[in-house]
Amino acid sequence: MTTLHVAERSPETAVLVDGPAVAAVGPYEDLAAAHPDAKLRRWPGILTPGLLNPYGPELLEATYHPDPREAEGFGTEPIGGERALRIFRAEPARLGASARRGVQRMLAHGTVAVAGELRSRAVADAVRRSGLAVGQRPDRLPGPAALSPVPLILLPALVPGGPARFAVFDVTDRADLVRRGAGTCVATVIGGRLVYRGR
Repeated sequence: MTTLHVAERSPETAVLVDGPAVAAVGPYEDLAAAHPDAKLRRWPGILTPGLLNPYGPELLEATYHPDPREAEGFGTEPIGGERALRIFRAEPARLGASARRGVQRMLAHGTVAVAGELRSRAVADAVRRSGLAVGQRPDRLPGPAALSPVPLILLPALVPGGPARFAVFDVTDRADLVRRGAGTCVATVIGGRLVYRGR
């Protein structure tokens, strides 16, 4: 079954998804007329190719993402630096679960690809299972490691036959996305599947 994704601020880049691949990209009206049986998903904001986060090792191997049930002891925000390393040294099994939670945070920020050399098998498995693409780091990194790096690194445009991997942000345009950041993500699609949907 095909699904047609369209965002209200970027109807000229609607995406028709067939399984894990992009079947077509173009104006919403044209795609809707050519594929009247496609399931329709309407989103606010703009539809983009999604983001590359270049800090895979820093955010998934050197940052602890607490379980919500650990809020009393660890809080709810990611923990970095020496404190995170102490947590992993004390209980190495925490690394895989932390990485899975970190991946979920990335998906909630429109991340569809990560970069950097992942050394931990548990972390690499979490990334692989999520469907996140793994790419090379850009020559120049955009500042300190963060879930929402500034400037944002958008991936190349979607093309028919390419992977159905993209994100939708509730912003007026790309300049607004840069100003407001990746926390404005309302949907992330990887392999044609909706892997994150904002509430």
